[in-house]
Amino acid sequence: MLTGGIMCRRITILVAAVMMMIPVLGFAGDKKVDLLYVEWAETVASTNVIKTVLENQGYDVEITPVSAAVMWTGVALGDSDGFTGAWLPVTHGDYFDNFKGKVDLLGKNLKGAKIGLAVPQYMDIDSIKDLKTNPDAVNNKIIGIDPGAGIMGKTEKALEEYKLDDIELVVSSGAMMTADLKNKYEDKEPVVVTAWTPHWMFSRWDLKYLEDPKKVYGETEYIGTVARKGLKKEKPEVYNLLDNFNWTLEECQQVMLWSRENSPETAAAKWVKENPERVKSWVN
Repeated sequence: MLTGGIMCRRITILVAAVMMMIPVLGFAGDKKVDLLYVEWAETVASTNVIKTVLENQGYDVEITPVSAAVMWTGVALGDSDGFTGAWLPVTHGDYFDNFKGKVDLLGKNLKGAKIGLAVPQYMDIDSIKDLKTNPDAVNNKIIGIDPGAGIMGKTEKALEEYKLDDIELVVSSGAMMTADLKNKYEDKEPVVVTAWTPHWMFSRWDLKYLEDPKKVYGETEYIGTVARKGLKKEKPEVYNLLDNFNWTLEECQQVMLWSRENSPETAAAKWVKENPERVKSWVN
């Protein structure tokens, strides 16, 4: 049987040990970061760059590909820490309106973004309105990407606004869309795709956007970064990086091109290594 004095000393030692562990456990939790992204080339690039920078700072980073709807919802519910792929004000405008006040929009990480319909330069068509009188010029199809993507909603609206009743919007994915474009381009066949800038396809092939006189796809957009509520207080270093992150079309497209030759992780790591001053401006 323990005496009162010995018992008290053991309790004191136990309490002290537990108290010493609390900061360690809290620190470990703070080092876990969850980011979401849609599998668009530019968002894959930016997400992997942020992941690389955070991992270099000792964080355990998990990135998960999801649909645009799940991406916004996950951060609004606080299930994930943030994302770098908010296309605004048009493409993800509805999502932003729905979740306004439930997420932190940190600002622009890339300016000069654009969405629309694109065709190869060899095609003798320049405007979306021309598709009404000559739907056969594109085989009566527009090759789209994943359902739920903002650009798909805008394209459905374009079909209505331009009265393109004889043209079908084909639901696909980013990878399948570019694969179809590649095959058609190599054979000089007609094709029209849902497109956006930045994207590596504009560096690889000679493409042009179709004019959009009704402005269904809006003007030039920007890509923003979004964080969950409470991230600034709980993980200030992570919040600071997401808040400061910004780069140019050229920088983003460089990572995208490298990703075609290697994995997105390898491309991001190479870019981060070769641009230390740029990265330093984000983490300071």
